[in-house]
Amino acid sequence: MIFSKDSVFELNNGVNIPIIGLGTWNMYGKEAINSVKWALEMDYKLIDTASFYDNETEIGKAIQESKIPREDIFITTKVWDSDQGYDRTLKSFEKSLSKLKINYIDLYLIHWPRIKRLDTWKAMEKLYNEGKIQAIGVCNYNITHLDELINNSNYMPVINQVEFSPFLFQKKLLEFCDNKNIRLEAYCPLTRGQKFNNPTLQLISKKYQKTPSQIMLKWGLQHGIIEIPKSSSKTHLSENIDIFNFQIENDDMISLDMLNENFRIVDDPCFFEL
Repeated sequence: MIFSKDSVFELNNGVNIPIIGLGTWNMYGKEAINSVKWALEMDYKLIDTASFYDNETEIGKAIQESKIPREDIFITTKVWDSDQGYDRTLKSFEKSLSKLKINYIDLYLIHWPRIKRLDTWKAMEKLYNEGKIQAIGVCNYNITHLDELINNSNYMPVINQVEFSPFLFQKKLLEFCDNKNIRLEAYCPLTRGQKFNNPTLQLISKKYQKTPSQIMLKWGLQHGIIEIPKSSSKTHLSENIDIFNFQIENDDMISLDMLNENFRIVDDPCFFEL
């Protein structure tokens, strides 16, 4: 499949999501505002935040100042651990809506699969039925968590946002989600630069005359994964979205697949089976 900056993936409820966006973890104040505004100017259409990031107010301000129509921006936020449970989730959602200064969320996610995750999901289903959310999904769910949710819910999650890169190629999880028509979305897809010097990655980068980050992001897209790299640099924002004028050949995709070493930036017991 040939992609462009305007390409979307259709989620299992019919909603279209941009294939690449901006992650905003650990961005605050003017840094967050400027990064979002620059990204939108460069035709990023997807902005990913979370209540835990404590920057929803800045994200909302940047979106307002951009003057871009609301319907042209896909906004994701998440419910944090301490807000899980039916009533707490409903309250947390309203707080996020208020901080972002918008009247609906495109995608609302459970940030981590904690104890009250099923009650949290029921609240999200209510919000979805009321039209306050366009799509609902999860983060950091392994196959056991997904099976539990699927067997105890009225709606299939549209997204499972997890850490994913050539160095953390979660093939079984990808295959499971593909079979269930759940789209994977990758955070930390660039390993925060920690693997840029890998010899195989360097060789493939030179072959295509692209940077390691561009190769890693394109690898994910060619696996059908939504990519949300974080950047507060104009140069890197431009670099990350400039990946639509080349295609990685099959042999090189296989070589990148083989880089997997279960390397995680974020570690948590939720990643392992219950």
